Amino acid sequence: MSIGLDTLRIIHYPDPRLRDKCAPVTMFDDDLAALTQRMLELMRDGNGVGLAAPQVGLLQRLFVMNHSGEPSDDRIFVNPRITDQHGSVEGEEGCLSLPGVHVAVRRAKQCVVTAQDLDGREFVVQTEDLIARICQHETDHLNGVLILDRMGPSDRIATKQTLRALEDNYKSNES
Repeated sequence: MSIGLDTLRIIHYPDPRLRDKCAPVTMFDDDLAALTQRMLELMRDGNGVGLAAPQVGLLQRLFVMNHSGEPSDDRIFVNPRITDQHGSVEGEEGCLSLPGVHVAVRRAKQCVVTAQDLDGREFVVQTEDLIARICQHETDHLNGVLILDRMGPSDRIATKQTLRALEDNYKSNES
């Protein structure tokens, strides 16, 4: 993976990479560790609680998260899988790739996440509430799913202008 980590940035809707399914991570090396540290920096700079690799334009099954803002709560999930979802709760979500968009999203209240760490070792965590929501949101990104796909009709109307502005900005930057 020879990417310029210093040039890595969060990409915004409607960048088509946000809709792609990600490939599993197969190389567990210093480059992967450096990438996750850069992703944590970008997440913090954006005042986010999670960031998935496709949000920085890399189509790999990987996300970072921190629910509290405390460095000791930084978490890295490589090749995550979500199982055993229980309960249902609606909550407001935003997304670093959709600045200015906050919508109500229904998610499982609890879930089990099986993933690998930076050394490729598998681990399993039982999550609930905010941590479960973050894991589900970021795993959605790895499957090309955005909060736009999970919002209700009233949020569609409420976000229409913001989404149009993001689309116009994307088009003008592509030209």
